Amino acid sequence: MTLAVKKITEESSLEKAFYIREQVFVKEQNVAPEEEYDSYENLSTHFLVVEGDMGVGTARWRFTKTGIKLERFAVLKAYRGLGVGGMLVRAVLEDVLKNPSNKNKTIYLHAQVTALGLYEKHGFEKVGERFMECDIAHYLMYYKPIGE
Repeated sequence: MTLAVKKITEESSLEKAFYIREQVFVKEQNVAPEEEYDSYENLSTHFLVVEGDMGVGTARWRFTKTGIKLERFAVLKAYRGLGVGGMLVRAVLEDVLKNPSNKNKTIYLHAQVTALGLYEKHGFEKVGERFMECDIAHYLMYYKPIGE
């Protein structure tokens, strides 16, 4: 199995990312489609993990009023536990951090409770109380580079 992460630059890859989100969020987690797809799709930088031509994981990041938000991390069920989530977190963080204009911006995400460990391994810290988003328990997490 050869997995690779790529930044999405063409419509066909974005369609694969949307398919993954449909499977994970809409079908598995019962998120309403109107909640899943939003006005930020064209303003976000999207990523796709592929095995050959097949998309197996996706994520995106975007600018917000409070900083840079990482979001929409999703991995197809058959590919969970294989490091795909970690590949995505590393690739998205690398992309955000390589741009000097992002240097002092807050990097954060809303983590589903089941994914806290993944994000903690990559330098995110849980802040505040648990909250519900789309009927799923989440925590706000801020990125604090390991060693700081």
